[in-house]
Amino acid sequence: MFIKDTLLAINFDTRWSTYQRPTNLQAPRPWRQWLLDRGSLTTHLIAASNNHFKVALKQQGWAIPYRSEAKALKLKNRQAALIREVELMGNEQVYVLARTVIPASTLTGKYQQLATLGNKSLGSVLFSDPSMRRGTFQICQLRLDNGEKVWARRSVFYLSGKPLLVCEVFLPILASTNYQPPLFAKGNHRLQP
Repeated sequence: MFIKDTLLAINFDTRWSTYQRPTNLQAPRPWRQWLLDRGSLTTHLIAASNNHFKVALKQQGWAIPYRSEAKALKLKNRQAALIREVELMGNEQVYVLARTVIPASTLTGKYQQLATLGNKSLGSVLFSDPSMRRGTFQICQLRLDNGEKVWARRSVFYLSGKPLLVCEVFLPILASTNYQPPLFAKGNHRLQP
């Protein structure tokens, strides 16, 4: 399932909001922990799936990012980037749809490996790089093709100062895992009830 096939009019040019701590009206408590966790999503999905986690590459190639993606990355108008879409799966079910936009200028030096990850987790690369910094989260609700609303987040990561944008769409099945990222995990903000 491709992101564009799963989400209605996704185009990622939707209104993304920057929040430090969404209120109950902005995001229900169970989803706030997923949306604001600054740790490795891969690590949490491995735990949520009792080590039955895998990444399924759905598509990757050079394309023009959506306007809001280009703006987040400060790219010039119509500047192509490498776009990677994957399904993050646990127990053979899709928990998260992820879309990564990587400018050509980021794919230099040791970061050329980002273009050849295949079914390897991007998180395993990002969170093992000591130069990695993560920008502010932007959050929104998107609509699945069946009309159901889902929560999504995105943030710009910097590897040795080189940017890439990661968007993660949390699917409802994830709530049935009875797992939540710990409130006080490394780098997390304490969330208000």
